[in-house]
Amino acid sequence: MYRRLYKNIFILFLALVSTMPTASAAAIETLLMPGKLSAAHSKLENDCTNCHDRSNRTSQSALCLSCHKDVNGDIQRKAGFHGRIENAGRLECQACHTEHKGQNADIIKFVVPLFDHDRSDFQLRDAHASVSCSGCHQAGKKYRDAPSACLDCHRKIEPHQGHLGGDCAACHSNETWLNAKFDHSKTNFPLINKHALVTCSACHIGNKYKNTPISCVSCHAPDDVHQRSRGNECGKCHTTISWTTAKFDHAKETGFALLGAHASKDCVSCHTTGRVQDPLPKDCNGCHKAQDSHAGRMGQKCESCHSVISWKPSRFDHERDAKYRLPASHEQLACHACHTANIDKQKLGATCIACHRAQDAHGGQLGMQCDQCHVANSWRKDVYFDHDLTDFPLVGLHVAVTCPQCHLTKRFKDFSADCYSCHQKNDVHKGGLGKNCAECHNTNGWNIWSFDHGKLTHFELTGAHSKLNCSNCHVQPASEVKLSTECGSCHLRDDIHLGQFDRQCQRCHTTISFKQVRLQ
Repeated sequence: MYRRLYKNIFILFLALVSTMPTASAAAIETLLMPGKLSAAHSKLENDCTNCHDRSNRTSQSALCLSCHKDVNGDIQRKAGFHGRIENAGRLECQACHTEHKGQNADIIKFVVPLFDHDRSDFQLRDAHASVSCSGCHQAGKKYRDAPSACLDCHRKIEPHQGHLGGDCAACHSNETWLNAKFDHSKTNFPLINKHALVTCSACHIGNKYKNTPISCVSCHAPDDVHQRSRGNECGKCHTTISWTTAKFDHAKETGFALLGAHASKDCVSCHTTGRVQDPLPKDCNGCHKAQDSHAGRMGQKCESCHSVISWKPSRFDHERDAKYRLPASHEQLACHACHTANIDKQKLGATCIACHRAQDAHGGQLGMQCDQCHVANSWRKDVYFDHDLTDFPLVGLHVAVTCPQCHLTKRFKDFSADCYSCHQKNDVHKGGLGKNCAECHNTNGWNIWSFDHGKLTHFELTGAHSKLNCSNCHVQPASEVKLSTECGSCHLRDDIHLGQFDRQCQRCHTTISFKQVRLQ
């Protein structure tokens, strides 16, 4: 019963609305609105007919597009985001954009990170794919209002200042702004070889592209080392491969073929004045005199040793060409180390002393056969000398002694062979026993001595005498003062008899002790 009642009331309501004036009907519809419109449509919510046709619900999208003409235009042209949606003309706007959700509702439902830019009129390719959204879409403006022409974004870095128009894509690509693809071959000046690597601004100064000069000298006048003396037709000799890559036939034109290292030299290397018509010498010394490390000592025929391929190394064979083989390390010496003057005037000897006389530390004492002791590899190393062939063979500990310990100078023959000349500091006798050390000592050790006092002096040391030091008796060198063998000569002060029993003390006393007396 209640259902029938509510139905009758609703039918009555519709009848009243249909018979009421439009303004009153709109007010009642507003009261029945399921929710507030979004902030963008809030001005339309006082009149539902702005968006709704009460007699035909299917015309609702048409009403939307009547306001959103830009979206309608995209759908008609099948362009933009909405125009690329499949069957966009038959879809209802409310399928995506739902209203009456309140003023703060988001009816667009647009998620920026998930947006596929290929569904727009501007696909992001190459370098554009890494540009942030804010780089093109300004805050507060619709996304569709973002500029799409190259110059809209790149005007500030466009170096041509508009002289080449606004179709940047005709030359540039999305990969990089500098990767231009302008086909210069379609002009009257194709870019080949080194010209292909030159930047546009190098020739088109100030971004002026019309009436650009195409003659070589118009750009390369500062590079013209000839200073116009060869005219303006640079192409007769030079190529676009390299300014220094010339096609000038030097041998034919000058009679001097550029061979070896000469072929890679710049013209100004020889033609220093820039005037190629100025005469130049054709011999090596004429150009390379300043580079002659021999300072003219080897003459002027450089080609005898050097080649045009390289100034070094020399092809001179000393054994073959000079009939003198350079021994060992002599091969590493510079020529002027031996040839100190012009080879035509200076004749060098083939013996060691001929070159090394000034280095002979022996002052000529050992003769001129240096190779008896020295080798050619090194003057100071691997020296060989057999001391046994001299008057002083090295035996005992002398074998381990270095040369400078005995030979204080290189004048070896100034050396004295007597022991005392070297061992004076070691003489504990202070010269008291003379200088003939070998009578007691030997070369096996200074402390190893074998002096037989009884045998050599006829005065045997017995008793207390055997405990005395040599210096106790020999207060003066034994070679200068010969001691008496009489007791009294040493014990005169000990004679308590005051000489009454002569000096023959041994008659009563013994060498064991002076106080020990033997009476006869």
